[in-house]
Amino acid sequence: MTSRSLYCLRCARPAEGFDGCRTCAAEGIGVNAMPPLADLGGVDLSSYPGGPWGLPAALPVPGPPVTLGEGNTPVVRLRNGPDRARANAPASEVWLKYEGGNPTGSHKDRAMAVGVAAAVAAGADTVVAASSGNAGAAAAAYAARAGLRCLVFTNEAVPAGLRAQIDGLGAERVVRPGTTAERNAAMARAVEQPGRYPLTSYSSPSPGGNPYANEGYKSVAYELARDFSGRQLDTVVVPTSRADLLAGIGRGFRELAAAGLIGREPRLMAAETAAAAPFTAALRHPERADQERTRVAGGPTVAFSLGEERPCWQGLDALWRSGGTAVAVDEEAIMAEHRRLAAEGLLLEPSSAVASAVARAQARTSGGLVVAIGTATGLKGLVG
Repeated sequence: MTSRSLYCLRCARPAEGFDGCRTCAAEGIGVNAMPPLADLGGVDLSSYPGGPWGLPAALPVPGPPVTLGEGNTPVVRLRNGPDRARANAPASEVWLKYEGGNPTGSHKDRAMAVGVAAAVAAGADTVVAASSGNAGAAAAAYAARAGLRCLVFTNEAVPAGLRAQIDGLGAERVVRPGTTAERNAAMARAVEQPGRYPLTSYSSPSPGGNPYANEGYKSVAYELARDFSGRQLDTVVVPTSRADLLAGIGRGFRELAAAGLIGREPRLMAAETAAAAPFTAALRHPERADQERTRVAGGPTVAFSLGEERPCWQGLDALWRSGGTAVAVDEEAIMAEHRRLAAEGLLLEPSSAVASAVARAQARTSGGLVVAIGTATGLKGLVG
């Protein structure tokens, strides 16, 4: 079993299970229940080896790690555009942290490494995920590494390359036509069976993913703090759907700041597709009570791994705490940035291009040291 109890991020009530805070859900607000923040006092970042397991004491999971060598992904400086030649332009740098360098090609490896280890500690024999692709591939890989069975609930829209990856890693892919809610309902029924452990969200309203797995995302913040040691990170831009990655990075920076390992936390920005941008819509409301109850109509997008109808509370919390904001990017701008990245030798999925487009715009207007999180390789979309 896991070693740290869970509590609601919004109302602070103790919680059990993986369906978020039921009290807040009764109000129509999906809120994840998380373990307490870790104490990083005494940590020497210069010797931090990277990845979730580089600081095992920061994770709420006992027992041996499950790992494929995830983490320590490269940071690549992006080229300045022609407008940088303007004499009055603010000094800026834009970097991309390339999570496609993880073993299965996406940031999801950081979460699934920790989530599968938590499943092993809980005595599970099967892990279950609902996924449009990358989470399912990562769950399949880490389940195979741990010797567990893996079920992935998905739909027909998953690209051929991702389907091949999930199948090739030995997972059982359960195709459920219909809405995301219908797919998640099928997953909820599946995890009621003994020995099955959920790695992703399946509740409505969605609180976010498995809280123990999400702690793996803190390592992105640790690596950025180490790699930019002695410099102030001004803004970190994160592709955002249910905000697991955004919230995890925010928690990592909070832990670093509390331990005096960074001067201040960077501002976080949620990068969304304009086809479904609940955080952007929410932050237009002046009152937080209205922000947490925002709903939008979603539509199809080339950034297929993004898009929700409601803002998960954990993401709003990360933005509020860091003084951040959210920006929506339309389809034309997403594909223009996708091509621009490719011209710099970086083939990423369109969802990643959403973040780098926002990061470049932020650097133009405000300057400073800006990092975009490139969540996944674009190679998966080329297979099949």
